[in-house]
Amino acid sequence: MTIRIRHADENPHEASEINVTPFIDVMLVLLVIFMVTAPLTTVNVPVDLPSSTEKPTPRPDDPVFLTVKADHGLALGEDDITMDGLAGALETATKGNRDERVFLRADKTVDYGTLMGVMDKLRSAGYLKVALVNLQGQEEGSEAGTAPVAGSGNPTIAPASGATP
Repeated sequence: MTIRIRHADENPHEASEINVTPFIDVMLVLLVIFMVTAPLTTVNVPVDLPSSTEKPTPRPDDPVFLTVKADHGLALGEDDITMDGLAGALETATKGNRDERVFLRADKTVDYGTLMGVMDKLRSAGYLKVALVNLQGQEEGSEAGTAPVAGSGNPTIAPASGATP
């Protein structure tokens, strides 16, 4: 009868280390992807927005137009109104229907802050469906120093961000 004595170094060793090579490869690929896409997520381009070449959406039968004039005055349809009287005038024009879309037009010279102030007033009055109106297909700066005549061009209606179509 033979007895064999085993030594500790005769057993096959299990690899107790983690192979990190695939992990490093994946991390390098992700690093390259993020390096390429990160500059694309920032928007720092100068903006001049007032015209569009998109196909206009059909106009409703009886639209409610709110206009911000160059002197920052407001007009609802053809009637001049004040900022304080906006809620009451809209209530009358929409017959109390706060779900009716309000088409907001603004002169090109109106600053962004004034336009946002009017939109805030609309929101506080309960009118959340606001569409912005611009002139379609008109080249910017095509005739320097001339302003488009009211009613010229084709109006384009685009829902404002956050508005439901």
